[in-house]
Amino acid sequence: MAASQAPIIIKKKGGHGGHHGGAWKVAYADFVTAMMALFIVLWMMSASDQVKKAVGGYFKDPRGSSKFAGTNLAGSGQSLSLSKQNMGSLKQAIEQAVHGMANFDKVKNEIEITITPEGLRIEMLEAKDNTFFSSGSDKLNADGKVLLVTLAQQLGQLPYKVSIEGHTDSKPFAGRTDYTNWELSADRANAARRLMQESGVRPDQVTQVRGFADQAPRLLDNPADPSNRRVSLIVHYLPTAADSDSPPSGLGAVKGTTTENGVH
Repeated sequence: MAASQAPIIIKKKGGHGGHHGGAWKVAYADFVTAMMALFIVLWMMSASDQVKKAVGGYFKDPRGSSKFAGTNLAGSGQSLSLSKQNMGSLKQAIEQAVHGMANFDKVKNEIEITITPEGLRIEMLEAKDNTFFSSGSDKLNADGKVLLVTLAQQLGQLPYKVSIEGHTDSKPFAGRTDYTNWELSADRANAARRLMQESGVRPDQVTQVRGFADQAPRLLDNPADPSNRRVSLIVHYLPTAADSDSPPSGLGAVKGTTTENGVH
């Protein structure tokens, strides 16, 4: 055979073809993804109903306007049920909103936020110079209006019910014979309700407006102290199945010991 007709021999190197070299990576990635999905399903099966609703709310509306929009109680969506476990989150969110008020330094010593058996109690305490109301009147001053509007904008976004209480000190109301501390305490609580419902609190969110006069002083050993004159907002826990077997709370709960005081 002539040299020009000699066959051309091409040698191939051993091993898999180049286009098959990364196939195992794809299979491994699919396996890892499947395992991750399995673990998420197992975790969800063992999670509480509240967590399941929160996760479901996220997938229904990732932008966070769902009824169950996560655990940030200061956000725009309604949140998980208010309980003793997550009460601190709401307390912190309210404190942050109050701290942001322009007049906070002026009134910070007259605002108390405490966790009680009823729920979160927010108290507007009067001082000698009448911090939030005009003297002997249910007329809110500028500082009182700013605080109540701030609280209304926060609480109106949440599903919790609110009670509003009015309290006075032990000094008799002067100037009128047909108007007493009972009327004054109830009128101040109603004034707070009206402004808050005008500023974000829903019409069905306030469950009670109560006037206690001087019967539930903040300082038992000094009933004439100005700080006994106050308006209290109670943000209640959401009811649970166990609550149906519990007696309703009354004045004893109002006088109960509080913990985790203050915003200052």
